Amino acid sequence: MKKIYFSLLCVIIAAYSFAQTAGTQKIDVIRKTNGEELKGKLIRVTDNDISFVYTGETAEYVIKKSDIVQIVHSSGRTENISQQVKPAETRQSDQITMAATPADHHNKIAILPFTFLMDNQPGADAIGMKAQQDTYALLSQHAAGYTILDPRTTNAKLVQAGVTKEKMIGFTMKNLCDILGVEYIIDGTVTQNKGYQTSYTSSSGDTNVKRDDSEKVKKVSSYGSTNSSAAQRYDVSVSLQIYMDNNASIYNENHKAFLSNTDGSYSGPLEYLLKRCPLYRK
Repeated sequence: MKKIYFSLLCVIIAAYSFAQTAGTQKIDVIRKTNGEELKGKLIRVTDNDISFVYTGETAEYVIKKSDIVQIVHSSGRTENISQQVKPAETRQSDQITMAATPADHHNKIAILPFTFLMDNQPGADAIGMKAQQDTYALLSQHAAGYTILDPRTTNAKLVQAGVTKEKMIGFTMKNLCDILGVEYIIDGTVTQNKGYQTSYTSSSGDTNVKRDDSEKVKKVSSYGSTNSSAAQRYDVSVSLQIYMDNNASIYNENHKAFLSNTDGSYSGPLEYLLKRCPLYRK
């Protein structure tokens, strides 16, 4: 009987010791760029991401390093991640030596007014500014971890610094990044070229028949009209470039709409390019 009590006492002591150890077990803390704080166990670290398990769970999650600001390890060591990681994945193959990014530029984006070309000639500035606004509207919904200057602020800063459309060519992308206080600049061009015309023709007619009392045809008269119209179709393409604050180009692509249209819409090619750029987050 004493052996049973002794064994039971050993089990209780062991369970209490395990609970004490588990209760005092240190955890890893991950702080993300959006302010979220994750607590658990860091499983592995690669060049681009980390594997992480929440406290009390077994599911393993993979988190991109570009979304992490800091890791506080269970040992007490603090590791700042945001300075180590290249936010754009394409920088992995970039052979250009990156200049130090000012802290107030980090992960900030500005979008320049687009250039609009009509039949390869300068077009209305309003179209270029509309494309700038549309780019901001789409990217602001899919740019977690980045801050995007609204077009009004961007344009005001450019005007205040004397960067007009005519003088733009005299400024490097680094100059513009310093003026706007950003790490990335998006520049683009919308091109519309007249394509073929679509013609439509319609006709209608009426015939009046007059008869005499003997039901014989006395007179036949006809009236008719023909209407025709033509719709101009346009071939539309968009080019998009993204530059860093050290003048490095990290994205330069062009896309043409698969089908021509009658309103000159550029939304399809623009969305296609933005979804494939290194600043876009799903």
